[in-house]
Amino acid sequence: MTKKSKILVIEDEKDVKDLISLHLKREGHEVIAVENGEEGLTLLQGPSPFDLVVLDWMLPGVSGLDICKKMNGAVPILMVTARADASDIILGLEMGADDFVTKPFEIPVLLARVRAILRRSQTAQNTQEENGVLQVDQLKIDLGAHQVFCAGEEVILTPSEFKLLTALIRNQGRVLSREKLIELVQGQGVAVVDRSIDTHVFGLRKKLGSCSTTIETIRGVGYRVIPS
Repeated sequence: MTKKSKILVIEDEKDVKDLISLHLKREGHEVIAVENGEEGLTLLQGPSPFDLVVLDWMLPGVSGLDICKKMNGAVPILMVTARADASDIILGLEMGADDFVTKPFEIPVLLARVRAILRRSQTAQNTQEENGVLQVDQLKIDLGAHQVFCAGEEVILTPSEFKLLTALIRNQGRVLSREKLIELVQGQGVAVVDRSIDTHVFGLRKKLGSCSTTIETIRGVGYRVIPS
């Protein structure tokens, strides 16, 4: 069985939505399913990250293609659509979809593509961790050496600031609430409480200088690192 992942299904045909959700849950995944693009986009921009989105192209309101463009590669996307022309598939891939399943589809095929995307995503993450380097634009973290660089210049951080920045970059593109950041940052020798997160971010931005624009404030929710 594939490692349990959190998957968002956005599909306006209830029968199709329920069928996909059922089989993903049988694979052991946590599944949230919605029937319109607006609700799906709201969830994707919220504080709780997803490992994959199974996304219908033709949605009422905000289309699947619009969602791809807005997410800008922040989360893997499997597009499910009746649009099977080569030009449509190319457009979807260029807008950020990772793979396509055309309707009508066989469930085993859809599940195989889900597994393939999740494997690629996990492999990329593991490779990044094994290399010991996290990087977004001019901002780089050398995990092994416990060093941070902005445009090649070393930035000296406190343990709390280092763990905070590492957590944000590992989850780049995803909004992390203050509560989630506390959960990720808290550790031996690091004391962080809700009211101090903003102070830590303020100090971190000041030290990062020109690289501080990488960290975006999501008002009333928390913070995220803008994907490179």
